[in-house]
Amino acid sequence: MPQTFHRKDFEPDASCPLDGIRVLDLSRLVSGNMVSLQLADFGAEVIKVEDPDKGDPLRHWEVEGQPISWKVYGRNKKSLAMDLRAPEGAELLLRLAAGADVLIENFRPGTLEKTPFAPDRLMARNPRLILLRVSGWGQTGPYRHRPGFGSLVEGMSGFAAVNGFADREPVLPPLAMADMVAGLYGAMSVLVALRHREVGGGAGQVIDLSLLEPIFSILGPQVADYRLTGRVKARTGSRSHTAAPRGVYKSKDGKWISMSASMQTMAERLFRVMGRANLIVDPRFRTNELRIKNNDVLDPLVRAWMGERTLAENMEIFERKGITAAPVYDVSQIVEDPHYREREVVVEVPDADLGTLAMHNVIPRLSASPGRLRRPAPMLGEHTAEVLSGLGLEPKELERLAAGGVISMPKEPHP
Repeated sequence: MPQTFHRKDFEPDASCPLDGIRVLDLSRLVSGNMVSLQLADFGAEVIKVEDPDKGDPLRHWEVEGQPISWKVYGRNKKSLAMDLRAPEGAELLLRLAAGADVLIENFRPGTLEKTPFAPDRLMARNPRLILLRVSGWGQTGPYRHRPGFGSLVEGMSGFAAVNGFADREPVLPPLAMADMVAGLYGAMSVLVALRHREVGGGAGQVIDLSLLEPIFSILGPQVADYRLTGRVKARTGSRSHTAAPRGVYKSKDGKWISMSASMQTMAERLFRVMGRANLIVDPRFRTNELRIKNNDVLDPLVRAWMGERTLAENMEIFERKGITAAPVYDVSQIVEDPHYREREVVVEVPDADLGTLAMHNVIPRLSASPGRLRRPAPMLGEHTAEVLSGLGLEPKELERLAAGGVISMPKEPHP
């Protein structure tokens, strides 16, 4: 079973490498939350600024009535529920931004410029501020005003065109891949900007992060390949344009195994195990380039051989002979696997509604300055009073703002 954390295991005041960094997260849905999650997991004080009525739309992605996505990607953060359209709310945000290190927003380009907290105004109040602007297509270019949904970017980036099988339609990923990849790039860019501020004279800067460019970058040297050959490569399913044999193969018991002979030695080991050492010198398969060219002949041979044994029998052979292969898991197998358990890849954390909730652990693993699970995802407005009290607002003033709908505060604290 996953490692279980209890309420006492949360360490809100534990020392972390990003202690002292304050982040205002105005973003909604996945990409910005992915950025701020990475920073929060390593100690940054992340204040989610949310609509006081509905909160971040991620709260409404529910599974059996539970906002699972919010519970996972809202962890280690604080919630400030405040109406930024109200003049008093906008002014409070400016005051908070004056003392912040980072502000994250993912409004459509041009929207922030029309508000009281336009970029030039933010930077004028706080020249040290790092303003991360996340959008679908970037702050410039002819498509900057288009809707920035990740699915659109996954299609237009070239990802869908290479994903799937040649005789079927392009396939979008079944998860928010463009947002997730951009979130990781975004967290890295914030750290680079913080480092620049530290050694470059103390000035902040604006970061223009699109969803398009990060996912395009992970497709590898496709442009260079196309410019060199003039050819657009077809979709190959689980095969690869860079190694053969490579793919997922069905075992005798109906279970699947993934295998990649991406090195010459691996292909030769596989051929020997198959009892087909002759393939090593076969003019169609002597090199990786030849194997890719003749994969329509080679792959069925591998597939037929794999199908003669169960998954366990195939894996026993591969592990004994040092061949690069692994079983294809679904999530039910992941949570039971001993390697996942020993490395605590999945943790069970306390949850007010469910008792405990399983989620991924803090990554990556640093030996001297690890990140930590410090608090569960907050209730909407859970930290409104705490954050605004830090600006000097008295309880009566908070009550007045709440009565006017400028802010909201939960009646009961998080259990």
